[in-house]
Amino acid sequence: MKSIFALSVLLPFLSLSLRAQSPEMLSPDTVLVTVRPSQAEAALSFTLNDLMRMYNIPGLSVAVVEQNKLAWAKGFGVVAPGSSTPVTSETLFQAASISKPITAAGGLWLVEHGKLDLDRDVNLDLKSWKVPENQFTVKEKVTLRRLMSHNAGMNVHGFAGYAQGSPIPTTLQTLDGLAPANNAPIRVTATPGTECIYSGGGITVEGLLMKDASGQSFEDFMLQRVLLPAGMKSSTFQQSLPAAFAQRAATGTHADGVAVAGKWHIYPELAPDGLWTTTSDLARFGIELSLSRDGKANHILSQAMTKQMLTPQCHDAPGDAGGIGLGFGVGYRGHPGQFKHTGGNDGFESFLLMDADAGWGIALTGNSDSFHYIYPHIVEAIAKQRGWQYPTKDLSLAERLSLIDSRLGLESAFGAYDRASAADPSERKNHSTLNGFGYELLARGKQEEAIKVFERNVALYPEDANAYDSLGEAYMVAGQRQSAIANYEHSLKLNPQNENARSQLKKLRQ
Repeated sequence: MKSIFALSVLLPFLSLSLRAQSPEMLSPDTVLVTVRPSQAEAALSFTLNDLMRMYNIPGLSVAVVEQNKLAWAKGFGVVAPGSSTPVTSETLFQAASISKPITAAGGLWLVEHGKLDLDRDVNLDLKSWKVPENQFTVKEKVTLRRLMSHNAGMNVHGFAGYAQGSPIPTTLQTLDGLAPANNAPIRVTATPGTECIYSGGGITVEGLLMKDASGQSFEDFMLQRVLLPAGMKSSTFQQSLPAAFAQRAATGTHADGVAVAGKWHIYPELAPDGLWTTTSDLARFGIELSLSRDGKANHILSQAMTKQMLTPQCHDAPGDAGGIGLGFGVGYRGHPGQFKHTGGNDGFESFLLMDADAGWGIALTGNSDSFHYIYPHIVEAIAKQRGWQYPTKDLSLAERLSLIDSRLGLESAFGAYDRASAADPSERKNHSTLNGFGYELLARGKQEEAIKVFERNVALYPEDANAYDSLGEAYMVAGQRQSAIANYEHSLKLNPQNENARSQLKKLRQ
């Protein structure tokens, strides 16, 4: 282990040399977004710095791949709210769900070495725990392939993590949803192989399967067979960070700009969420798979297995993906060579995209729950600059309203909404625009503005139960208990099946 840490000390100097020889691809003054409030008004421009301030993002890190090489890496901002320590390309962040495809590479290594089978019932190989059988597993079984591709019919979308100093559950407690675990029991809730259901719970089963098959701790196995072979020397699944890594770790930050208590949460669910890493290391993993697919690296997997990993296994994937491979979403926006994953833990968000056909890619990490608001703009700006085949998307109306509000105020945002609604009849039927705008304001701590937005939504859509539910939540967050109760009650009257309103009313009345 000492040699690993010694090498990691050299990495900042190596990255400085890399940047000195590479063109600047992004700066604090790079304009990422422009929006025009109306035809009569000048367009508003927002730089990276503007957006970081607007969304309370202390820091972020970016790494860019070109020609299957790490071409450029840089940090922006600071490691924690109020800190003067800058983020660099070697600052560690929680990768969150990007842990899943990296875990998958380890599982596939075990398959290639005859220790696991992609299509065998996992209960035949699990030693310390078994997937409980039920009506959904009578004819179809949970397999490693189905776990990796979120096609195993398992529940528990994601995990909340645990505050520093709180009791941490064992893997078996997590799997069975037993205290102190804060998740439901991980079970099969749909027939395996019938639909894509994103399941961090399923990946937790995958991690236990790998531990049982390898005979090692999950952390040691992944370090030995995946992280170090990929050149990821600044990455670890250890939740008690080694001192050399802890000194370089960013502090998680909520959307309102307040730091996560204790700097970050602990994620004992290692396989789906536990990786600490840098953007440079995420880029190195993307490069390893891109080259391995073409038979040019193969430090972890063979060419044939890498191709299988990057081939869609489950085809009703959400968003722009062509499908879900063995770990990654693959085939984005009609480009079969593109593979991608995003991540979000409490106070951290991440993004990794690689185009194996063209040899380019990008990795981004941020220490904020609001990072998802700006990293798509960073990707699009760099893609446009470098000439990548990555078509841009128009801003949603809710995003435009947020930007206008931040610069010109809420009345200007309402004016823009009214003009858009008048110009587009479909927008007049869209209850979600103001709802999304309101929740973005609420997350950033702008409670009074959020209440005004939700009140406007209620006035426009008085028969929408969700509009009243959202207004009730805003009042509750603002500490206006009676107003919260009144709106939750009205939501429940419009929709007696609204279990969220029923649950919140129970808490408020107590």
